[in-house]
Amino acid sequence: MKIVADKNIPFLEGVFEPYADVRYINGKEITREDVMDADALIIRTRTRCNAALLEGTKVKMIATATIGTDHIDFDYCNSHGIEVHNAEGCNAGGVMQYVFSALYGVAARKALKVEGATFGIIGVGNVGRLVERMARYLGFKVLLCDPPRAVKEGPEAFCPLDTLLEQSQIVTMHVPLDETTRKMANADFFAKLQPGTIFLNASRGEVVDEQALIDAIPKLGAVIIDTWNNEPDVNQKLIDMVDIATPHIAGYSFQGKQNGTASAVQAVARHFGIRALYDFHPETDIEEHEPVKLDLTGKNQGEIAAVFQYNYPIFTDDFRFRAEPGSFEKMRSDYQYRREIYI
Repeated sequence: MKIVADKNIPFLEGVFEPYADVRYINGKEITREDVMDADALIIRTRTRCNAALLEGTKVKMIATATIGTDHIDFDYCNSHGIEVHNAEGCNAGGVMQYVFSALYGVAARKALKVEGATFGIIGVGNVGRLVERMARYLGFKVLLCDPPRAVKEGPEAFCPLDTLLEQSQIVTMHVPLDETTRKMANADFFAKLQPGTIFLNASRGEVVDEQALIDAIPKLGAVIIDTWNNEPDVNQKLIDMVDIATPHIAGYSFQGKQNGTASAVQAVARHFGIRALYDFHPETDIEEHEPVKLDLTGKNQGEIAAVFQYNYPIFTDDFRFRAEPGSFEKMRSDYQYRREIYI
C-alpha cells in the first residue's frame, strides 16, 4: 500500500509506516506524477484534487485533515470511485476561541462597547454552534442564519439573512464555500449592515467580495479577517485597512490539529482495513497543551477581554502577519498551536 501525504500535517509521521509506504510532500507541490501509484492521499486545503491531479492514477481514497472541501472535485471523485473524507468539526473549538479573542481584543483597542449587542452568526454548523453557545453564555442576543438548516429543521430558530444583517451589531461568517456562498458578502450585504457593525470572517476568503468590503470599511466599527481571496497571494490594501489580519490560522489549536489528523488517519485505516488505527488519536502528556475551562461569570467586558487575550494573545499573530504578509504559508506551517478554551 502506498500513501502520499502533506508533510505539514502534524502528528502524522510514523503512524502509517508499519503498514504502508508513505511519501511526504509539501501539499501545494503534490503532482500527478507523485500520486500515480498511490492508493491514498492525506492532504490539507493546499492540494487541489481534480482530474488534473487524479486522472489515470490508482488513488481510491482521499482524506483531508480539514473541515473545508472546496479543494476537492467531488463530481470527479464520485464518478471514479474515489472515497473522500473530511475532518468535519475538527477545529471548531479553535475557531470559536479566535472569534472571541478577536472580538474582545478589537473592542478593547478601539473602545467599543459590545455588552448587550446583537450577535449575528451566518452558518450554524459545528463552528457556528460553538460560537452561538459562547455568545449566549456571555449574554449576547443571538441571531442565526443558515438556510439549509432552516429547511431541514424548521425556520423557528433561524432568521433571513437580511434580518440578521439589519439587526446585528456583530456579524461573523462560518459558511462553507460553494456556489451559494461565493461572494455572499457583497455590496448589497454590506449596505444592509448598521453603521459601526463589527464584521468577522474566519470561514473561507471567497465568501467575501473584497472590493465590496474595502468600500464598506469606513462605515464599519471594526473588521477582522482570517481568510482571504487568492491565498497565499493576499490583498495588501485590505490587510492595511482591517483591524485584525491573520493568515488563515483561526482553527490552529492544538486540539484542532489532533482532531484533524485523527479523523484522516481513522478514515484511511477503515477504508483499507488497518484495524490497529481504527481509533487512532495523537496524545500528549504536556499539561500546557490541555484545554482550559473558563469561568466568566460576573466579569465585565474588560475582564473578559483580559481572559481571552491571556489564553490567546491574538495581536501577536496580527503583528507577525503584517510584518511579513509574503510569508503567509510559512507562518501557517510553522505556527505554534495554541490550546483551546471551553465553558
